[in-house]
Amino acid sequence: NYVADMRTLPKEHLRGLYLNVHNRVIRDEVISIGTVSANIIPPREIFRTAIECNAVAMILVHNHPSGEPTPSSEDVEVTKVLIEAGKIVGIHVLDHVIVSSEGALSFAETGRL
Repeated sequence: NYVADMRTLPKEHLRGLYLNVHNRVIRDEVISIGTVSANIIPPREIFRTAIECNAVAMILVHNHPSGEPTPSSEDVEVTKVLIEAGKIVGIHVLDHVIVSSEGALSFAETGRL
């Protein structure tokens, strides 16, 4: 429900929910806006914001304008890269959520993390 506003966006948006030690959102930021079918996910920008706001964890959220919340192979690969990058800088990637007009998919809930 927190990111329901992303369900009907016409372009892909990547949003970072940056969390404190109690898993409360301390910053909610649109990181990038892509096209109808693609978005560049810049790890440096994602973790720069996390470091600036002293986040200890984050949840990544992006939308699929197509309506299909199933992750693409690129979504899966980028998520793996971001999890590894987070380990290096000490910021835990708790989840990557894909939202669409047809619903949402949580990488954590589906065992993809």
